[in-house]
Amino acid sequence: MDLQRKIIEELKVQPEINPEEEVRKSVEFLKEYAKKHSFLKSFVIAISGGQDSTLVSKLIQLAVDELNAEAGEQRYKNIAVRLPYGVQADEQDAQDVIKFVKPTEIVTVNIKPAVDASVKSLKEAGLELSDFAKGNEKARERMKVQYSIAAMNHGVVVGTDHAAEALTGFYTKYGDGGVDLTPIFRLNKRQGKQILAYLDCPDHLYLKTPTADLEEERPSLPDETALGVTYEVIDDYLEGKEVPEKAREIIEGHYLRSQHKRHMPITIFDDFWK
Repeated sequence: MDLQRKIIEELKVQPEINPEEEVRKSVEFLKEYAKKHSFLKSFVIAISGGQDSTLVSKLIQLAVDELNAEAGEQRYKNIAVRLPYGVQADEQDAQDVIKFVKPTEIVTVNIKPAVDASVKSLKEAGLELSDFAKGNEKARERMKVQYSIAAMNHGVVVGTDHAAEALTGFYTKYGDGGVDLTPIFRLNKRQGKQILAYLDCPDHLYLKTPTADLEEERPSLPDETALGVTYEVIDDYLEGKEVPEKAREIIEGHYLRSQHKRHMPITIFDDFWK
Protein backbone atom coordinates (compact mmCIF):
# COMPACT_ATOMS: atom_id res chain seq x y z
CA MET A 1 0.00 0.00 0.00
CA ASP A 2 1.44 3.40 -0.91
CA LEU A 3 1.65 6.14 1.70
CA GLN A 4 -1.17 8.21 0.22
CA ARG A 5 -3.62 5.33 0.45
CA LYS A 6 -2.43 4.52 4.00
CA ILE A 7 -3.00 8.12 5.10
CA ILE A 8 -6.46 8.28 3.51
CA GLU A 9 -7.50 5.07 5.28
CA GLU A 10 -6.03 6.21 8.60
CA LEU A 11 -7.84 9.55 8.49
CA LYS A 12 -11.09 8.07 7.12
CA VAL A 13 -11.48 10.62 4.32
CA GLN A 14 -14.09 10.05 1.61
CA PRO A 15 -13.58 11.51 -1.89
CA GLU A 16 -17.09 13.01 -1.84
CA ILE A 17 -19.58 13.80 0.90
CA ASN A 18 -23.24 14.55 1.36
CA PRO A 19 -23.25 17.59 3.68
CA GLU A 20 -26.63 16.73 5.22
CA GLU A 21 -25.46 13.21 6.07
CA GLU A 22 -22.19 14.45 7.54
CA VAL A 23 -24.03 16.92 9.75
CA ARG A 24 -26.14 14.08 11.09
CA LYS A 25 -23.09 11.89 11.73
CA SER A 26 -21.41 14.57 13.81
CA VAL A 27 -24.56 15.60 15.67
CA GLU A 28 -25.44 12.00 16.50
CA PHE A 29 -21.86 11.38 17.66
CA LEU A 30 -22.10 14.28 20.12
CA LYS A 31 -25.57 13.28 21.30
CA GLU A 32 -24.66 9.63 21.86
CA TYR A 33 -21.57 10.64 23.82
CA ALA A 34 -23.68 12.88 26.05
CA LYS A 35 -26.27 10.16 26.65
CA LYS A 36 -23.62 7.56 27.47
CA HIS A 37 -21.82 9.76 30.02
CA SER A 38 -24.24 10.91 32.68
CA PHE A 39 -21.79 13.44 34.14
CA LEU A 40 -21.85 15.49 30.94
CA LYS A 41 -23.85 18.71 30.96
CA SER A 42 -21.85 20.92 28.62
CA PHE A 43 -19.61 21.04 25.57
CA VAL A 44 -16.78 23.59 25.66
CA ILE A 45 -15.43 24.96 22.36
CA ALA A 46 -12.96 27.77 21.71
CA ILE A 47 -14.24 30.25 19.11
CA SER A 48 -11.52 31.82 16.98
CA GLY A 49 -13.51 33.35 14.14
CA GLY A 50 -12.19 30.81 11.63
CA GLN A 51 -13.77 28.04 9.60
CA ASP A 52 -13.13 25.06 11.82
CA SER A 53 -14.35 26.40 15.17
CA THR A 54 -17.36 27.91 13.39
CA LEU A 55 -18.33 24.51 12.03
CA VAL A 56 -17.73 22.57 15.24
CA SER A 57 -19.55 25.09 17.41
CA LYS A 58 -22.57 25.01 15.09
CA LEU A 59 -22.63 21.20 15.18
CA ILE A 60 -22.49 21.31 18.98
CA GLN A 61 -25.38 23.76 19.10
CA LEU A 62 -27.48 21.55 16.85
CA ALA A 63 -26.75 18.58 19.12
CA VAL A 64 -27.49 20.56 22.30
CA ASP A 65 -30.79 21.84 20.92
CA GLU A 66 -31.87 18.31 20.05
CA LEU A 67 -30.73 16.87 23.38
CA ASN A 68 -32.63 19.53 25.32
CA ALA A 69 -35.76 19.04 23.20
CA GLU A 70 -35.61 15.29 23.84
CA ALA A 71 -35.02 15.81 27.57
CA GLY A 72 -37.84 18.35 27.82
CA GLU A 73 -35.58 20.73 29.74
CA GLN A 74 -32.45 22.85 29.29
CA ARG A 75 -30.10 20.15 30.56
CA TYR A 76 -27.15 20.68 28.20
CA LYS A 77 -25.09 23.74 27.25
CA ASN A 78 -22.83 24.81 24.40
CA ILE A 79 -20.17 27.02 26.03
CA ALA A 80 -18.38 29.12 23.43
CA VAL A 81 -15.08 30.40 24.77
CA ARG A 82 -13.30 33.48 23.48
CA LEU A 83 -9.58 33.34 24.27
CA PRO A 84 -7.87 36.40 22.79
CA TYR A 85 -4.28 37.32 23.48
CA GLY A 86 -4.94 40.98 24.13
CA VAL A 87 -7.00 42.32 21.23
CA GLN A 88 -7.67 39.87 18.39
CA ALA A 89 -7.22 41.26 14.87
CA ASP A 90 -10.34 39.52 13.52
CA GLU A 91 -12.51 39.99 16.59
CA GLN A 92 -15.49 40.98 14.44
CA ASP A 93 -15.39 37.59 12.74
CA ALA A 94 -15.51 35.90 16.13
CA GLN A 95 -18.55 37.98 17.03
CA ASP A 96 -20.15 37.04 13.71
CA VAL A 97 -19.59 33.36 14.56
CA ILE A 98 -21.41 33.86 17.85
CA LYS A 99 -24.35 35.46 16.01
CA PHE A 100 -24.45 32.52 13.59
CA VAL A 101 -24.14 29.76 16.20
CA LYS A 102 -26.12 31.35 19.06
CA PRO A 103 -24.35 29.31 21.77
CA THR A 104 -25.95 28.76 25.16
CA GLU A 105 -23.22 30.64 26.97
CA ILE A 106 -20.20 32.78 26.08
CA VAL A 107 -17.10 33.02 28.26
CA THR A 108 -14.25 35.41 27.42
CA VAL A 109 -10.82 35.02 28.99
CA ASN A 110 -7.90 37.21 27.96
CA ILE A 111 -4.91 34.85 28.02
CA LYS A 112 -2.30 37.63 27.70
CA PRO A 113 -1.59 38.09 31.45
CA ALA A 114 -1.11 34.34 31.98
CA VAL A 115 1.06 33.84 28.89
CA ASP A 116 3.19 36.89 29.60
CA ALA A 117 3.67 35.75 33.20
CA SER A 118 4.81 32.32 32.01
CA VAL A 119 7.22 33.83 29.48
CA LYS A 120 8.58 36.17 32.17
CA SER A 121 9.07 33.32 34.66
CA LEU A 122 10.96 31.26 32.09
CA LYS A 123 13.16 34.22 31.22
CA GLU A 124 13.97 34.73 34.90
CA ALA A 125 14.98 31.05 34.99
CA GLY A 126 17.37 31.68 32.10
CA LEU A 127 15.22 30.49 29.22
CA GLU A 128 14.12 33.09 26.68
CA LEU A 129 11.41 31.73 24.39
CA SER A 130 11.45 32.21 20.65
CA ASP A 131 8.40 33.79 19.05
CA PHE A 132 7.37 30.36 17.76
CA ALA A 133 7.68 28.78 21.23
CA LYS A 134 5.65 31.65 22.71
CA GLY A 135 2.96 30.85 20.16
CA ASN A 136 2.78 27.33 21.57
CA GLU A 137 2.50 28.83 25.06
CA LYS A 138 -0.61 30.67 23.86
CA ALA A 139 -2.13 27.49 22.44
CA ARG A 140 -1.46 25.54 25.63
CA GLU A 141 -2.84 28.32 27.84
CA ARG A 142 -6.03 28.22 25.78
CA MET A 143 -6.23 24.46 26.32
CA LYS A 144 -5.76 24.88 30.06
CA VAL A 145 -8.51 27.51 30.31
CA GLN A 146 -10.97 25.35 28.38
CA TYR A 147 -10.38 22.41 30.71
CA SER A 148 -10.90 24.63 33.74
CA ILE A 149 -14.20 25.82 32.30
CA ALA A 150 -15.20 22.25 31.46
CA ALA A 151 -14.32 21.09 34.99
CA MET A 152 -16.62 23.67 36.53
CA ASN A 153 -19.49 22.94 34.14
CA HIS A 154 -19.52 19.12 34.02
CA GLY A 155 -18.24 19.38 30.49
CA VAL A 156 -15.89 18.08 27.84
CA VAL A 157 -13.59 20.05 25.56
CA VAL A 158 -14.40 19.70 21.88
CA GLY A 159 -11.67 20.10 19.27
CA THR A 160 -11.63 21.27 15.68
CA ASP A 161 -9.12 18.78 14.27
CA HIS A 162 -9.94 17.71 10.72
CA ALA A 163 -8.16 15.50 8.21
CA ALA A 164 -6.05 18.21 6.55
CA GLU A 165 -4.85 19.39 9.94
CA ALA A 166 -4.27 15.88 11.24
CA LEU A 167 -2.30 14.94 8.13
CA THR A 168 0.10 17.88 8.44
CA GLY A 169 0.27 17.99 12.24
CA PHE A 170 -0.65 21.66 11.99
CA TYR A 171 -1.63 22.13 15.61
CA THR A 172 0.12 22.44 18.95
CA LYS A 173 0.70 19.22 20.85
CA TYR A 174 -1.19 19.48 24.15
CA GLY A 175 -2.47 22.84 22.95
CA ASP A 176 -5.31 22.97 20.43
CA GLY A 177 -4.56 19.24 19.99
CA GLY A 178 -5.50 18.63 23.64
CA VAL A 179 -9.23 17.88 23.55
CA ASP A 180 -11.77 15.18 24.41
CA LEU A 181 -13.84 14.91 21.23
CA THR A 182 -13.15 15.66 17.55
CA PRO A 183 -16.47 15.58 15.68
CA ILE A 184 -15.10 16.63 12.26
CA PHE A 185 -12.24 14.12 12.13
CA ARG A 186 -12.64 12.49 8.67
CA LEU A 187 -13.43 15.74 6.82
CA ASN A 188 -10.94 17.80 4.84
CA LYS A 189 -10.92 21.58 4.59
CA ARG A 190 -12.95 21.66 1.38
CA GLN A 191 -15.64 19.42 2.86
CA GLY A 192 -15.89 21.64 5.94
CA LYS A 193 -16.67 24.56 3.62
CA GLN A 194 -19.36 22.49 1.89
CA ILE A 195 -21.05 21.77 5.20
CA LEU A 196 -20.95 25.39 6.35
CA ALA A 197 -22.49 26.47 3.05
CA TYR A 198 -25.23 23.86 3.59
CA LEU A 199 -25.81 25.30 7.09
CA ASP A 200 -26.20 28.83 5.65
CA CYS A 201 -23.12 30.18 7.38
CA PRO A 202 -22.02 33.69 6.34
CA ASP A 203 -19.47 32.94 3.64
CA HIS A 204 -16.83 35.37 4.92
CA LEU A 205 -16.35 33.06 7.91
CA TYR A 206 -15.23 30.10 5.82
CA LEU A 207 -13.83 31.77 2.71
CA LYS A 208 -11.34 33.84 4.71
CA THR A 209 -7.62 32.98 4.62
CA PRO A 210 -6.94 30.38 7.35
CA THR A 211 -4.35 31.43 9.94
CA ALA A 212 -3.30 30.13 13.35
CA ASP A 213 -2.18 33.68 14.28
CA LEU A 214 0.17 32.55 17.06
CA GLU A 215 3.36 34.32 16.02
CA GLU A 216 3.86 38.01 16.79
CA GLU A 217 6.80 38.45 14.40
CA ARG A 218 4.62 37.11 11.59
CA PRO A 219 1.07 38.21 12.53
CA SER A 220 -1.83 36.57 10.69
CA LEU A 221 0.59 34.25 8.88
CA PRO A 222 -1.52 32.18 6.45
CA ASP A 223 -1.57 28.44 7.18
CA GLU A 224 -0.72 27.72 3.56
CA THR A 225 2.42 29.88 3.76
CA ALA A 226 3.55 28.08 6.90
CA LEU A 227 2.80 24.67 5.37
CA GLY A 228 4.34 25.40 1.97
CA VAL A 229 1.34 23.91 0.18
CA THR A 230 -2.30 24.95 -0.30
CA TYR A 231 -5.30 23.32 1.34
CA GLU A 232 -6.71 22.71 -2.14
CA VAL A 233 -3.74 20.46 -2.92
CA ILE A 234 -3.86 18.82 0.52
CA ASP A 235 -7.56 18.10 0.01
CA ASP A 236 -6.88 16.66 -3.45
CA TYR A 237 -4.26 14.39 -1.89
CA LEU A 238 -6.73 13.27 0.81
CA GLU A 239 -9.36 12.55 -1.83
CA GLY A 240 -6.98 10.20 -3.64
CA LYS A 241 -6.22 12.51 -6.54
CA GLU A 242 -2.87 12.99 -8.23
CA VAL A 243 -0.93 16.02 -6.99
CA PRO A 244 2.37 17.54 -8.19
CA GLU A 245 5.39 15.56 -7.01
CA LYS A 246 6.84 18.49 -5.05
CA ALA A 247 3.54 18.98 -3.22
CA ARG A 248 3.39 15.24 -2.46
CA GLU A 249 6.86 15.40 -0.93
CA ILE A 250 5.88 18.37 1.27
CA ILE A 251 2.60 16.78 2.40
CA GLU A 252 4.13 13.40 3.18
CA GLY A 253 7.05 15.10 4.91
CA HIS A 254 4.64 16.90 7.23
CA TYR A 255 2.85 13.61 7.92
CA LEU A 256 5.99 11.67 8.77
CA ARG A 257 7.49 14.39 10.97
CA SER A 258 4.27 14.85 12.94
CA GLN A 259 3.51 11.20 13.67
CA HIS A 260 4.25 11.74 17.38
CA LYS A 261 1.29 14.16 17.56
CA ARG A 262 -1.14 11.46 16.46
CA HIS A 263 0.16 8.93 18.98
CA MET A 264 -0.40 8.55 22.69
CA PRO A 265 2.68 9.01 24.92
CA ILE A 266 5.31 6.53 23.77
CA THR A 267 6.10 3.44 25.82
CA ILE A 268 8.86 0.84 25.56
CA PHE A 269 6.45 -1.29 23.53
CA ASP A 270 6.19 1.27 20.68
CA ASP A 271 8.41 1.42 17.62
CA PHE A 272 8.85 5.21 17.60
CA TRP A 273 11.82 5.30 19.96
CA LYS A 274 13.82 2.53 18.29
